[in-house]
Amino acid sequence: MSMASLQVIFFFLLALVAVGVFASDPELVSDFAANPAAINASFFTFTGFRSDVTAPAGTFLVKKASLAEFPGLNGLGVSMAKLSYQPGTTNPPHIHPRGAELLFVLQGSLSVGLLDTTNKLFVQKLEMGDMFVFPKGLVHFQFNDGQHEAKAISAFGSSNAGTVSLPVTLFGSGIDDQILSKAFKVSTDTVKTLKNALAVKKTARKL
Repeated sequence: MSMASLQVIFFFLLALVAVGVFASDPELVSDFAANPAAINASFFTFTGFRSDVTAPAGTFLVKKASLAEFPGLNGLGVSMAKLSYQPGTTNPPHIHPRGAELLFVLQGSLSVGLLDTTNKLFVQKLEMGDMFVFPKGLVHFQFNDGQHEAKAISAFGSSNAGTVSLPVTLFGSGIDDQILSKAFKVSTDTVKTLKNALAVKKTARKL
């Protein structure tokens, strides 16, 4: 292999590394993002999951341990959430723009779905002890189609993965009715019905 070819491969690999760095949380240049003299062990401790997370009847509930709730995660590229799904409830289609999600079923069962960028749908039934990974930025959902409450815990590859709920974003953020009507090929009356339904009753509740 010629020196020129080796140089091309080297710079290609260097570019891949650069893309990986800039696509993730900023890299720390110290042990952690705080002054060691100003913190103690409590800085690294999160106690928000001590109490049980149980959604009220007919709802879905998520409790997060991300950067906003747990400042010790700053720059570390990880976070978590505890989730509760009452029978017949769903975590509606959404994306996490800044991190992949690893879902672990603690109790009950869940049906989960994932859409890739070619609109191919992957659906899986998860039982207690199963895990499913949702790649960063792809549309996904969870649904409790069982008769009992389901619980899960999610780990994210970002301290602040973000959540964009598609129903709320599209029909609850003030986008003009005519734009949504043309985009979804439905009447403006249908768009207004969807907007009113989301305003009156949210399908996902958050702590």
